[in-house]
Amino acid sequence: MVETSARLLRMLSLLQAKRDWTSAELAARLDVSTRTVRADVTKLRSLGYPVDARPGVAGGYRLVAGTAMPPLLLDDDETVAVAVALGAAAGRGLAMAETSLTALAKLEQVLPSRLRRRVEAVRDSTSAVPAAGPPLDLSVLGTVAAAIRGRERLRFGYTTRHGRAATRHTEPQRLVAWGPLWYLLAWDLDRDDWRVFRVDRMTPRPPTGAGSGRGRSARTRPSRSSSRASARRRGRTARRSWSTPPRPRSGPRSRSPSTSRRSTGPHAGSSSAQTTRTGSRCG
Repeated sequence: MVETSARLLRMLSLLQAKRDWTSAELAARLDVSTRTVRADVTKLRSLGYPVDARPGVAGGYRLVAGTAMPPLLLDDDETVAVAVALGAAAGRGLAMAETSLTALAKLEQVLPSRLRRRVEAVRDSTSAVPAAGPPLDLSVLGTVAAAIRGRERLRFGYTTRHGRAATRHTEPQRLVAWGPLWYLLAWDLDRDDWRVFRVDRMTPRPPTGAGSGRGRSARTRPSRSSSRASARRRGRTARRSWSTPPRPRSGPRSRSPSTSRRSTGPHAGSSSAQTTRTGSRCG
């Protein structure tokens, strides 16, 4: 029985580490037959783990999302990372601070001593600055994120910085976390312009299901293809300007000092005559 339980935990760890496994691959990893693999998959399903099976030559097993959250198997580094993240989330001033502390208490209760020492070392050597912003409702954050991912319009009540209540109809674009505050970048349909809203001042209304026209953001910002084309045109213009030599200046040509001086001395006449004869022979 102990060997079967250990094999089931090993199979569960393999299914969580990789998306798809064939029956032959699982049998080779667990050192059992494919018939035992099918039996173990049936036992995992009875324990609440949603293991999907695909028939055929290229088929196999896959751990999919179910209706309930099954227990997870974490290695040492993953366990320490989850514990540190839960402790940090508890001090962020979010609405999930109490939930993070509860989950952290459950995790620390079953931590082995070697992992508990690692978590305590990180906690003792780290100083967290408490968040000064207002608490954030995670349900509001989730509603906004779902509208962005689903490309849907978002209507919500909003309290301005002066305390006035307003209703906004937007096409949400992006969530931005700045310190303890969360902001929403969205296109305001009533004002026909970009606006930034604080999420803690928002009260989302029921979604209408209307699609978000993301083409507006493409029209207001230059595309990458047009930017590359303009850069190539600027590069060709610059190359032509550097490769074209400068034109000579128009005007009377200046004489060199050697030709402007008059020859003096006893051989001045013979030199000029010799130059004249040489020029007549070459011409």
